[in-house]
Amino acid sequence: MPEFLDPVAGFGVTFKAMFKKRLTEQYPEYKKPTAPRFHGRHQLNRHPDGLEKCIGCELCAWACPADAIYVEGADNTEEERYSPGERYGRVYQINYARCILCGLCIEACPTRALTMTNEYELADRTRESLIFTKEQLLSGLEEGMVESPHSIFPGMDEGDYYRGAVTEAAPGTVRQVAVSKGEHLLSDRPPAGADETVEPAADDDTVTAPGGSTPAGTGAEA
Repeated sequence: MPEFLDPVAGFGVTFKAMFKKRLTEQYPEYKKPTAPRFHGRHQLNRHPDGLEKCIGCELCAWACPADAIYVEGADNTEEERYSPGERYGRVYQINYARCILCGLCIEACPTRALTMTNEYELADRTRESLIFTKEQLLSGLEEGMVESPHSIFPGMDEGDYYRGAVTEAAPGTVRQVAVSKGEHLLSDRPPAGADETVEPAADDDTVTAPGGSTPAGTGAEA
């Protein structure tokens, strides 16, 4: 084809599209179903007993090409356990103003703690609201689960969790006190009304202002 006909060939594609039936998506009244493996909003998964799968290794953050993931790991204790292993993800954030939903983070996760859902409605009005925290990303509780932190299944270790030996929380499992989040034991809480103690006034009913001075207009400054 002669070179001067190249623009004509290019416009030919445009002219063909002009006469085709237009496809209009009736969104949000009708939401088109996504593919089963669609890359949507992330989710932090749990073990069948409710403990978290995230071990705070930060491999997802290293794999992210957009630097959209921030992770801080911390050590588990027997009094406050969030995952079966030694460590857990204390802080987990994904900035969806940066995330490109490529899925490299879930490929890097060694425990399948991070997966992607079919949810794609992530638009919002502020940048701050596009930063999802661990509480927003963590999956909900299902039947047989107990909210973390709680003790590991008796007689099991971390390997048994990944081998599928744990299918639900052990009978009698209760949630532990999350001291790292500011929660306190009942025995450590002050008694009711302890912060409402009122000191008795002086005998001469003298009113003292902050700093020890007597406020003007009380009659005590003379």
